[in-house]
Amino acid sequence: MSEVLEHWLSKFGDIPLAVVALGLVGQAVFMARFLVQWIASEKAGRSVMPVAFWWLSLAGATLLFIYAVLRADPVFILAQTFGSVVYVRNLMLIRETKAPPTSPGT
Repeated sequence: MSEVLEHWLSKFGDIPLAVVALGLVGQAVFMARFLVQWIASEKAGRSVMPVAFWWLSLAGATLLFIYAVLRADPVFILAQTFGSVVYVRNLMLIRETKAPPTSPGT
């Protein structure tokens, strides 16, 4: 088994194992958002987008952005940057709709 693992890891060349691990964790967090959305939709009996979806999106995108910077991959960096703007904006909109209304002049 260790030979298989060593062979697989040798395919990464100059990429440090910690960087590969960061990328894998980032991708796992990013993919988990779909599982969360699916479970929430099944429970609701309709398609829903839970807040956790957006938090997982942002967390995964942040980890993947760091991975992309470490890999110096401009395509990946741009993709994660623009996606993060959407995730942050959706979280802002959710927070604004949950905030108690303010009365005029306060």
